[in-house]
Amino acid sequence: MKDFKGIIAIAGLLLFECSQPDSKHVSTRVDQPVDTASLPVEKEEQASDEYSDEEELEASERDSILLLIALFKEKNIDKISNKIAFPLNREYPIPPIQNKAAFKQRFSEVFDKTLIDKIANSKIEQWREVGWRGIALDHGVVWMANSDGIITTVNYQSDFEKQYRAELIAKEKEQLHPSLKTFENPEYRILTENYRIRIDELANDKYRYASWKKNADESSKPDLILSNGELEFQGSGGNHVMTFVSGNYVYKVYRNMIAEKDTPDITLEIEKNGKTILTEGGSLIIEN
Repeated sequence: MKDFKGIIAIAGLLLFECSQPDSKHVSTRVDQPVDTASLPVEKEEQASDEYSDEEELEASERDSILLLIALFKEKNIDKISNKIAFPLNREYPIPPIQNKAAFKQRFSEVFDKTLIDKIANSKIEQWREVGWRGIALDHGVVWMANSDGIITTVNYQSDFEKQYRAELIAKEKEQLHPSLKTFENPEYRILTENYRIRIDELANDKYRYASWKKNADESSKPDLILSNGELEFQGSGGNHVMTFVSGNYVYKVYRNMIAEKDTPDITLEIEKNGKTILTEGGSLIIEN
């Protein structure tokens, strides 16, 4: 369960619309870097299934790929910045790269020598068009929009980012209430109309839900903590729901990766005795 974010990334989290200024923002909190060579067998098979709708590249798409390869051979950061859909999301709690100026400053954090060489030395055969998801390099290391060659997702993490993320998580733990300091991975921080919610992955492949009133601080004691969360995917696009049970209450947190433009990032649904008693849209807190 720990690498479920990688499977989401393989599915192609970001549609072409994500590169458009008026599109619905799609967070990559589920975009954890993934190395498919190290995935367990069952995950590898699941990743392979996502490529069942591969299509032959068109001439214009091949040209876009060759141009991108050339830019990375030249290490032309300025021109590469014109081929990025912003914000370029990084694995939480690393903040997203919001614009070209920030990209130029942080280029080496994401594109280290290993990734630059992988792209610069790639062959056309390594790039696959996967239907509406876009064009993927080596099973999702990099995703491009399939119409104009814009990079929408980078599912690779440099040594710098690994260390940076570890430092950010350690800092985040210091600021949390003592009851929440132990977890494997931070998943989501959410604000709904009335609540502040935090979801973390625990060591036992379960998920923990903690909630406060909206204006409360995460250093304060949560009003509710549930540690029995289960994850369920909804289709191949990355949408999923985390379900937490407390007696005759069921708390469901829906992550709306692919949805209509005005759909919120998160939908919180609370049921009592099988009847929905509350539904609230929520937004992700992606920076501390």
